[in-house]
Amino acid sequence: MRPLVEHAYKLASGLDPYLDAISTPPSQICQDLIEASLRHPWADEHKQGRTQFLQKRECCAGALEGRFIATLAKLNNAKTVLEVGMFTGTTTLAVAQALPDDGKVVACEIEEFMRDFSQPWFERAGVADKVDVRLGPASETLDTLAAEGKRFDLAFLDADKTGYLSYYKKLMDHNLIVPSGAIIVDNSLMKGRTYYSGGVKDEMADAIRDFNEYVRQDSRVDVLALPFRDGVTIITRRPQSGEQDEVATGAAHNNVLQRMKLNNKVALITGGGQGIGRAFAHALGEAGAAVAVVDINAKTAQATAEELNGKGIRSIAVTADITKAKECQRMVDTVVSELGGLDIAVNNAGINFNNAAEDTPESEWDMTFNLNTKGLFLCCQAEGKHMLQQGYGRIINTASMASLLVPHPQKQIAYNASKAAVVKITETLGAEWADRGLTVNCMSPGIVNTALIQSDALKPLAKEWITQIPMGRLAEVTDLEAAIVFMASDASSFMTGHNLALTGGHTLW
Repeated sequence: MRPLVEHAYKLASGLDPYLDAISTPPSQICQDLIEASLRHPWADEHKQGRTQFLQKRECCAGALEGRFIATLAKLNNAKTVLEVGMFTGTTTLAVAQALPDDGKVVACEIEEFMRDFSQPWFERAGVADKVDVRLGPASETLDTLAAEGKRFDLAFLDADKTGYLSYYKKLMDHNLIVPSGAIIVDNSLMKGRTYYSGGVKDEMADAIRDFNEYVRQDSRVDVLALPFRDGVTIITRRPQSGEQDEVATGAAHNNVLQRMKLNNKVALITGGGQGIGRAFAHALGEAGAAVAVVDINAKTAQATAEELNGKGIRSIAVTADITKAKECQRMVDTVVSELGGLDIAVNNAGINFNNAAEDTPESEWDMTFNLNTKGLFLCCQAEGKHMLQQGYGRIINTASMASLLVPHPQKQIAYNASKAAVVKITETLGAEWADRGLTVNCMSPGIVNTALIQSDALKPLAKEWITQIPMGRLAEVTDLEAAIVFMASDASSFMTGHNLALTGGHTLW
């Protein structure tokens, strides 16, 4: 019997180290904080009155737990995370590092010393501005957060076990978790004490057992208990039952964010090798589409495609001169052949010359219209033929603020006229193809801060342009990304022939 017991002990004791070994290690700064937490003389701090409670080195989350919560935050695309704990440190740091630059971790902490202990590590990691440590009883902090109107994508409970049920009720009753969010509960098994008590009175295990049973019977949520470490429970909101319309359930039971997803769609972007087109390629790929980067410059097209592939986005580079009908057809055929279809086409390639009307040479007029107008139409024609056959498609053309006003002080009559024509092409195709499963729309950006704008010829004009824009700045290419995803997705299914202006208010003055 003893060899069997020893064997069982070795299996159990070896599990966590093995999980650590086969998981991606934490950042070095996080590892340093873990080691500092494990070395720190917590008993001495308590004896000297610097901590209210006797903190134990085992309370340090360690590498795996921090990575687990950080991974859930990434999977949830979280921007705001709530940590209800009593040992602010490694998990907070790991999650903060996983969040975007404008993300926020709010940590409920009872010990002022723990906040001060961890703060230098947050600063060294460059995430101090993403961490908000709230001192005081967690129950009171939750009430305060609710009064402030805070909402979280993810909440992590790892505090006083006898308080779990109260914290859970506040999270749910105050709607502190967004509809697509989750509550992650640590220590939900209490090393087996919740399901095997051995007849011994155990206040904490009893509290967790009661909590588990309450949550399981809560009709508002779905619960998944996992035997990870000391037990982890994932709680998500359950869709409401009963007869409801699509406003309540979402179109085809998709919430609004799901309707923006482009999974299993194939997109092409002309002029995708740089500037606005490159940003469009990244945005559509991040939303789930496979992407064909089309450009006359093979080098820039390939560079963008490699960027996308490096992010896990299926992508190819296609070289094409879209001023030729045969090239446009070859472009479509290549995309369909290599990526398996074509659902979204963004016709973005364009050119601009600055000349006064009286000085505009015929050659510049022809070059501008050849690419901006004729080339765009030839793309629409080739793309449209394929999409009409399949009965579905999204075509999005890049027009310009110049279709809505006359930009100044630069003089660009050929460009302005060509982009006005793009709008009319868009409106016409939108009307012709609306009842055949296609939408055709265009986007009219204001002045976008690209490499062209930073050129010696145009950079001196930037200060004057800014005075014309109510927002007081030029657009960045990232300002256009969410709009292109919306226009490419089913969320825009009732919009066609529309010219969407993103100008920072430039067209208002």
